[in-house]
Amino acid sequence: MTTYEKAYEKLEKYGQLHVLQYYAELSEEQKEELLAQILATDFSVLTSREKETGKESEKGKIAPLAAMELDEINARRDEFERIGLEAIRAGKVGAVLLAGGMGTRLGSDDPKGMYDIGLTKPVYIFERIMRNTLDVVERSGAWIPFFIMTSDKNHQATTKFFKTHNYFGYNPDYVCFFQQEMAPASDYEGRVYMEEKGRISTSPNGNGGWFVSMERSEAGKKMHAMGVEWLNVFAVDNVLQRIADPCFIGGVIAENRASGSKVVRKAAPDEKVGVMCLEDGRPSIIEYYELTQELMDAKDEKGEPAYNFGAILNYLFRVKDLVEIMNHHLPLHVVEKKIPYLDEQGMFIKPEAPNGYKYEQLVLDMVHELESCLPFEVIREREFAPIKNRTGIDSVDSARELLAGNGVIL
Repeated sequence: MTTYEKAYEKLEKYGQLHVLQYYAELSEEQKEELLAQILATDFSVLTSREKETGKESEKGKIAPLAAMELDEINARRDEFERIGLEAIRAGKVGAVLLAGGMGTRLGSDDPKGMYDIGLTKPVYIFERIMRNTLDVVERSGAWIPFFIMTSDKNHQATTKFFKTHNYFGYNPDYVCFFQQEMAPASDYEGRVYMEEKGRISTSPNGNGGWFVSMERSEAGKKMHAMGVEWLNVFAVDNVLQRIADPCFIGGVIAENRASGSKVVRKAAPDEKVGVMCLEDGRPSIIEYYELTQELMDAKDEKGEPAYNFGAILNYLFRVKDLVEIMNHHLPLHVVEKKIPYLDEQGMFIKPEAPNGYKYEQLVLDMVHELESCLPFEVIREREFAPIKNRTGIDSVDSARELLAGNGVIL
């Protein structure tokens, strides 16, 4: 079967043959690109549109979920680190960096991880993350399989950057890149929009789409072939996070939890971080904008805020559980958006009001799908330096200050 026939069959299956409306007008290169995009796009999300639309506001019964706090962690540190290091040395732990974003909010046209935060010398975000991982490699004496999720916008630039910088000292045999799958944007009836005559309007499938994207790629095959049983997944923007942290890994394994989440004490009741909780008796994360005043005021048995630990997007999951979640479908979030598109006459339209849906999966739903999670407290000043803005809160400036406080020379 030719590539065109495969693409046609896929579009026909999902009722999207209009995607090929302008195919005859395209150059050979544009035709190849469109067919490749069709084959790489997950149209199955469209079949869940009606079922999932409007579910965003539905929350179950919220209750506190106690974190393992620093006092207990420190008392059991030797035990946890021994267990964690054993798992790393046995090749059971892999790291997954979510690096599909661009540095747009930082004023850069490059992938976010390529942003230079140095003052007296170049110091890249990617460099800090690899350096933090190398700390554990040096301590354990074992290379940790390191998987990097890119996007169609930044894949080539990211892979080239790592090669140019010799993987910042990491063994390239243990580094594997994979691209995040894209989900189509559609009108309210589920008809896919075209942003150009040879290009479907798509967006990344959300930070919860990382595992399905990985599992369907060569990275997934490599992970299974290497015998990886646990994956530590984390975002690109936190330059202080500890990756494949033996203490964290050991704590989750020792407590026999299905997952783990690094958390920090909130700086203020209304800090913009999602907090760990139970939702209908299962672990969950409630976003800061969903916290009612009643929840913010709630106290635990020690008289401290009951919802006081913010998730920093550094999770540990068991691979076999992720495979199971993927097989029975992670919840889909259908988000109303303004989507630029080509109209019936092929004219480009930039709408002034929402005109359709984008589809995404969220990593917090992965936590909720599992029966248990260990919220694991870490010291904010040592492990949480997110770079979301150029200046102000969670910025390049604040991250530089925190790095300097941890002895990192910039």
